[in-house]
Amino acid sequence: MSKFKAVIFDWAGTMIDFGSFAPMGAFVETFAKFGVEVTIADARKPMGLPKRAHIAAMLNEPHIAARWQAARGHAPDDAAIDEVYALFVPLNEEVVVDYCELIPGALEACSYLRARGIKIGSTTGYTRSIMKRVLPIAAKQGYEPDNLICADDLPLGRPTPIGMYQCFVNLLVYPPQAVIKVDDTVPGIAEGVAAGCVTVGLTLSGNEAGLTPADLAALDPAERQALHERIGTMLKEAGADHVIETVADLPRLLDTLGA
Repeated sequence: MSKFKAVIFDWAGTMIDFGSFAPMGAFVETFAKFGVEVTIADARKPMGLPKRAHIAAMLNEPHIAARWQAARGHAPDDAAIDEVYALFVPLNEEVVVDYCELIPGALEACSYLRARGIKIGSTTGYTRSIMKRVLPIAAKQGYEPDNLICADDLPLGRPTPIGMYQCFVNLLVYPPQAVIKVDDTVPGIAEGVAAGCVTVGLTLSGNEAGLTPADLAALDPAERQALHERIGTMLKEAGADHVIETVADLPRLLDTLGA
């Protein structure tokens, strides 16, 4: 019997949407509607945060704040965050359906967990309205976690532990050390750390790498290892106890931890 009672997975970049591409174009297009140019790199920087907090972080960047000031005639404030958020969410709802393919190895990892009686939970920086589009597509592919905590379900989101605490209640699991949080972003790792869980960072399937499976396959072994080490260092600095390339490597890690 496993010493772990549950694994809580992130969604984009962890279990679906290899490279975490769905929100990127939506952020760029939304800001453009306000006359503000942002890049994919700008959009990727705060990934993992709840989407309203993500927008706030982008608007807090000096170069984006300056562009907002020039385009709108005033510095970005809470009202600006609300304006951007109101346009972003429906746009992300529309595009996310094209980015719901499961990451290779996700189903096999779930089968491994189910066979050992380990519950499967999930948290996400997406809103509930966005996830309503994602859930049926994931289910058709065979992925149905035991719970889901969205960014707007609770008053406090990542990097606080509140979403993880709700997972403990939903799944009836404790202590925190018997729960693993798996994520590809710094805020996602941070919420697991704050909750006292074992944390596993994913280096190559998520936002920081930002690569398609074909892009990743085209790297030579030295480039792949260097990328893994660079992102792994970042995730470890955020508190990750372990780093692996993708969710496909999770069963092997759990075998090691179990031994």
